[in-house]
Amino acid sequence: MIRDITHRWIRPETLLMLMAAAVPISFAAWQALLNNFAIEMASFTGREMGILQSLREIPGFLAFGVIFLLLLFREQTLAYISLLLLGIGTALTGFFPSIIGLYLTTVLMSIGFHYYETLQTSLALQWIDKGSAAETLGRLIATGSFAAILTFGLIWLGNDLLQLDYLWLYLVTGGITIAIATIAWIAFPLFPQHTEQHKHMVLRRRYWLYYALTFMSGARRQIFVVFAGFLMVEKFGYSVSDIALLFLLNASLNVLFARRIGRLVGRIGERNALLIEYTGLILVFSGYALVEQSELAAGLYVLDHLFFAMAIALKTYFQKIAAPEDIASTAGVSFSINHIAAVVIPASFGLLWLASPALVFYSGAAMALISLLLSLMIPDSPEAGVEHRLPNILASRPSQL
Repeated sequence: MIRDITHRWIRPETLLMLMAAAVPISFAAWQALLNNFAIEMASFTGREMGILQSLREIPGFLAFGVIFLLLLFREQTLAYISLLLLGIGTALTGFFPSIIGLYLTTVLMSIGFHYYETLQTSLALQWIDKGSAAETLGRLIATGSFAAILTFGLIWLGNDLLQLDYLWLYLVTGGITIAIATIAWIAFPLFPQHTEQHKHMVLRRRYWLYYALTFMSGARRQIFVVFAGFLMVEKFGYSVSDIALLFLLNASLNVLFARRIGRLVGRIGERNALLIEYTGLILVFSGYALVEQSELAAGLYVLDHLFFAMAIALKTYFQKIAAPEDIASTAGVSFSINHIAAVVIPASFGLLWLASPALVFYSGAAMALISLLLSLMIPDSPEAGVEHRLPNILASRPSQL
């Protein structure tokens, strides 16, 4: 009986859920405490914060480096190491309340975070059956969001009730991630990889539509991450508590709906799911440009975050068209492609913001429109050899005499 229960829990899906919970415990805490810690303890100005955010995105841009590390480690082992780096970087943050100290701990934390996110995508697409992938990916999002809610509660308890300083808050949350990574490493066996993965960079012409959609996804996400929250504070005067409540609401909705969204993607198909997402984002970004009421702006912010959960469809689309041996390499390459915009957009669109905040969000709507047009080329039933509908679209055009 005990052996049956143990066997039921020692599965790849359980490991993915456990690791999905470990990530936001550190990262959500790091995000929630960052601005106050940086200003109060490290005397940050906007200049230092801009540099820190750029440094934080560099490991994401260099995520293709995972491919070369696979020459030394198995993917599962490398995922554990990445989680440990995330936890260690977070735990050490409070010990170095200086500009250089915060830069260094941020880079360490970011390497762990971005490399783990790359590996999670690869492992999930390899371990999860295609028929249940969308729902399982939704479950992973819900698990991470639930862990984020608990983390926000832990920070509130530690800061407001127990009056713990930043050192202890960072140490506790980072330490929990370290503990979970260590337990997972000890408790779970190395699960077999059914297909040997490439140990070199793979860029295939037939994946061009996936690359293009990934790039546009990264560009749009930067508009949301960098400027949507900034709009709330600058235009509508939202306080730290107000923003924290929005974070909590977003995480709660993910817990409630992410699995259902995944199930919906599996039922209606990737193309239809992405068409819904991009149509919604066009309306949301246009709404940001026009909104004058703070409550409506908050509604747009929550809706914006919820639409991003439908990006599950992009992962399952790739799972269906990819050669099994390409998954790990392409996960690293696509994560780098996704972060190209993260290096360019914050600074360049920050200048555009000075001229017109509305233009920033209209640009986001234009990006969503490009994504919508690209998603029209996804086949009804994507698979290897049927990656896009471009040949059919061209063939349907009337011949020129």
